[in-house]
Amino acid sequence: MAKSDSFFIRASTSTNGTTFAQNSIDLGAYVDALGKSVLRIHNISVQYGAPLELPGTLTPNEQSSIAFQLTTQSQGSMVTAVNKSLISSGQLSFAADSGAILRLLEETQDIAPQEWKNGYLVGVEQIYLGVDQGADRISEVNIVMECTVETLNASAAMALALSQQ
Repeated sequence: MAKSDSFFIRASTSTNGTTFAQNSIDLGAYVDALGKSVLRIHNISVQYGAPLELPGTLTPNEQSSIAFQLTTQSQGSMVTAVNKSLISSGQLSFAADSGAILRLLEETQDIAPQEWKNGYLVGVEQIYLGVDQGADRISEVNIVMECTVETLNASAAMALALSQQ
């Protein structure tokens, strides 16, 4: 199987206040280890909350954030970049002044497949979108991944073995 045209996979995880939440994303239609089919994620775009959703009513001098992670293994909490299952992570940070007026709203993506020369190769049939936040301010995190399917050749198999899973 040659490389496919790119397509998009969409996923969402609702937040449940200030507790880590996670949903699985089924890749079984794209990844088949016996058939030597793997998924390459080229780009991830993130949406924090529903359209037009703001962090809600803030308290004076409040500083908080909501973070996401995309991993190849189920997690019980947020992980760092040294965890080999981490595909992508980032956060939306916000802060209010002494009058509870929103003064900072900043999005950062720590790790993202678009930062790598060849994207991120995935050889598992499920990946996981996890979210956590410091205060119950945002209802959900949504992602859109630009992907291709390709044959697991010797070099791709070596890349998988060295980097993850």
